[in-house]
Amino acid sequence: MNLRLIARLDVKAPNLIKGVHLEGLRVVGDPQTHARRYYAAGIDEIIYMDCVASLYGRNSLTDLVRRTAEDVFIPLTVGGGLRSVADVGEMLRAGADKVAVNTAAIADPSLISRIAERYGAQCCVLSIEAKRRPGTSGAWEALTDNGREHSGRDVIAWAQEAERLGAGEILLTSVDQEGTTRGFDVELVAAVAQAVRIPVIASGGMGTLEHLVEVVGRGGADAVAMAHVLHYDKLGLDEIRAAAATTGHFVRQP
Repeated sequence: MNLRLIARLDVKAPNLIKGVHLEGLRVVGDPQTHARRYYAAGIDEIIYMDCVASLYGRNSLTDLVRRTAEDVFIPLTVGGGLRSVADVGEMLRAGADKVAVNTAAIADPSLISRIAERYGAQCCVLSIEAKRRPGTSGAWEALTDNGREHSGRDVIAWAQEAERLGAGEILLTSVDQEGTTRGFDVELVAAVAQAVRIPVIASGGMGTLEHLVEVVGRGGADAVAMAHVLHYDKLGLDEIRAAAATTGHFVRQP
């Protein structure tokens, strides 16, 4: 199985930003410049996530996606504020290969089916922002609006429902670990990966090479999304690829 290494770029137009627990956003730089740099270094995929789109009901990344697609020739996933099949079509025409839905899909799960029927399951990514329920072990709630609002939905049950509805993969972000660089919520990733048959992208918490090896080895992640270690040059893609290769999975070489 191929292990995909993915750069996650959270955007608050026009800036690339980074936060902790999806809050306290700090400007990092220009998202297109960073996307080009990661592409040149050999990253497998790019994720653009509009961090405030769900508040305003629209995604502001269309122009950025169009410009990025002109010279970044790897799969590009775009999420945030996509509320209809028409919104998805606009983003795909701009150059996105896949779309990630969260808030709108929780409000109307049939959106997943409609996207999958129109554009194919491989195009439809369910973004889950998971937060551990206080005082519990092995229970997480799916949040919406970039981690701001509670949905009441159990993460495992929601992942399984989304798979039945036609989602092609899951972008699984631990709100508790996001931005901390203290490691992924491996228990969360393992629970979801064991509950569904579609690929699971682990996101939130990578700070060391050991974190990557652990979330793939013990967590069963099919792909790893990273932000802080790339944006702040904490780890190079060459050493990340070398560590990923120790998991026994195929890792693409640029």
